[in-house]
Amino acid sequence: MEIIPAVDIRGGRCVRLYQGDFQRETVFGDDPVAVARSWQEAGATRLHVVDLDGAREGRPANAQVIRRLIQALSIPVQVGGGLRDRQSIDSYLETGAARVVLGTAAVKDPSLLAEAIAEHGERIVVAVDARVGMVAVEAWREETPLSAAQLMSELVAKGVPRFIYTDALRDGTLRGPDFAAVEAVLARVGVPVIYAGGVSSIADLVRLASLGAEAAIIGQALYTGAVDFQQALKVLSRAPRPERGFHV
Repeated sequence: MEIIPAVDIRGGRCVRLYQGDFQRETVFGDDPVAVARSWQEAGATRLHVVDLDGAREGRPANAQVIRRLIQALSIPVQVGGGLRDRQSIDSYLETGAARVVLGTAAVKDPSLLAEAIAEHGERIVVAVDARVGMVAVEAWREETPLSAAQLMSELVAKGVPRFIYTDALRDGTLRGPDFAAVEAVLARVGVPVIYAGGVSSIADLVRLASLGAEAAIIGQALYTGAVDFQQALKVLSRAPRPERGFHV
């Protein structure tokens, strides 16, 4: 299972939010490019970059620094946050992003999602963010009547090649994943799923791997030292792959 460090950007700085709350922010670096380089040097094989301002405003707000970050690295970068039109999607992919992540747009603009998948295929990832199993959009400020598993099943039928499933109530809390919910999602969705939200230990990562998650995105646990990244890489490299699950 791949371990993907998160670089969340707000106001040009690298930050972490507690449960997505913009009023509960911790700054971990003034230069996201330098932070990204440090994860690459530590052995990361991919980074997850989120434009938090973009997610809230509905359009890219930190595009300049994200483009510099992409161009400064040799590892793949997946980018999300405010990508709600073709121009924004195409711009990051042309800059060199390996994948772009669609969240609100995947729920509210099915035609855009269909066009993006038709054009870019595996480079499109859909983020499904859930509170108590129900999907939240608009930077987690708006809840929908859709369950995460239901939405993901419907989107698989429409050609979505990969998901990021985030437990919004656990994100940034170091409480550990809701493994029952993760298992239920993985059992229903027949494409690769990346998990995010509340990972607090290497044991959490081992269990996610055993359930069949393709990867885990980690932020707070890495930045606070709760998880030693290089030790986690060693442990996960020895963990057996489950019979079911996706490692594409």
